[in-house]
Amino acid sequence: MDEINLNKQKNGMMMLLVIIAMCVFSVITFIRGAAYNPLLIPLAILIFTAAMIMIAGLKVLKPQEALVLTLFGKYIGTLKGEGFYFVNPFCSAVNPAAGTELSQSNDVKAHAFLKEGTVQLSKKISLKVMTLNNAKQKINDVLGNPVEIGIAVTWEVVDTAKAVFNVDNYKEFLSLMCDTALRDIVRIYPYDIAPNVDTTGDGLADDGSLRGSSNLVAERIKEEIQSRVDQAGIHIIDARITYLAYAPEIAAVMLQRQQASAIIDARKMIVDGAVGMVEMALDRLKENNTVELDEERKAAMVSNLLVVLCGNHDAQPVVNSGSLY
Repeated sequence: MDEINLNKQKNGMMMLLVIIAMCVFSVITFIRGAAYNPLLIPLAILIFTAAMIMIAGLKVLKPQEALVLTLFGKYIGTLKGEGFYFVNPFCSAVNPAAGTELSQSNDVKAHAFLKEGTVQLSKKISLKVMTLNNAKQKINDVLGNPVEIGIAVTWEVVDTAKAVFNVDNYKEFLSLMCDTALRDIVRIYPYDIAPNVDTTGDGLADDGSLRGSSNLVAERIKEEIQSRVDQAGIHIIDARITYLAYAPEIAAVMLQRQQASAIIDARKMIVDGAVGMVEMALDRLKENNTVELDEERKAAMVSNLLVVLCGNHDAQPVVNSGSLY
């Protein structure tokens, strides 16, 4: 269903003056009828009743607001933008999502007002940019590890007719589509870089991960949500990951794994550096003819240097005051 814009209906002020004139004329007619001609009384009542019915056709909209109107069940158009409008007084506004409040889109409370002790919700649709901060979800990544992840989605309504008539409740629809899109995308990626994992769908292993490729993952989540909510007249402006962590049941184990990996990498760097330093020391001794060492003495020297350079604690040297042999 395509949206029909009724912006040409900005004649509310003129119709308000007409309604006031009708009310004044009906009062004058009623008084003259009561004084001179009783037949004028029914005419005065009829004019006053018509004026009261016409009041229902006056609509006031603030900036970035819209009102979807139907006449006896048929969609006739949408009022968009600030202004004072007059429409058919028998039209009714439709907004199935008027009573739905998202996590951060506080538009419901902003449009609520009190009437006879009860809360009445406005049928106006907000065209402002709003946010949806979905609750954290527990999802298994591509390796089967449970991950907790949350996203914040920035969105706006661009087609009020689709939002109202194509889905039952466009706010709940958006929230559900965000959940399903997030699950579909997270299942493609590992939490951290893993070997032999294809995260782009090109058939080749790559280094994509939820932790290291957050911008790429967020962009794919945005595109996936947009493809699902097009039919509801919603435009997704941005989607960003707001929370990412291993699930509590495996967080401690994964932390130990990361610590072990870091220790191994550090040890590897230390050993590589120590071997280079030993090789340099032997080469310098040989070049300068500082001392002649046989193979056994070289092996002992290499062993001692590696112990000193690769040890966790400071070495405690033993001074040999005698002969090397």
